[in-house]
Amino acid sequence: MLAGELKDPRLAGLVTVTEVRVSPDIRQARVYVNVYGSTAEQAATLKGLAAASGFIRHELIDRLHLRRALDINFVLDRTEEYGQRIEELLRRTKDTG
Repeated sequence: MLAGELKDPRLAGLVTVTEVRVSPDIRQARVYVNVYGSTAEQAATLKGLAAASGFIRHELIDRLHLRRALDINFVLDRTEEYGQRIEELLRRTKDTG
C-alpha cells in the first residue's frame, strides 16, 4: 500500500516498514517505519501516515478478512541511528584505550 496506493504527497519520500508489532488480541498494531530525509520530512511523512491510517485499516480488514478493526500507530524506527551511535562510542573507546 505504501509503495503506490496512497496518494498523499507527504508520502512521496522513501518509507520502509521495518517491523510490525500486533497486540495479542489483534486490536492494535505498531508499525515501525524508516523515513529517509530531514527531520521535517520525517515529521511530515508520519503525519501523512497517520492521516492514511483509516484507509490502511479498512484495506487490512478487507485483505486479511479480519473481524475487527485494529488501531494502527506509526512510529519512527530509530534503531539504525541508535546502532550507529553505539558503534561510534565503541570506536572512541577503542581509540582512547
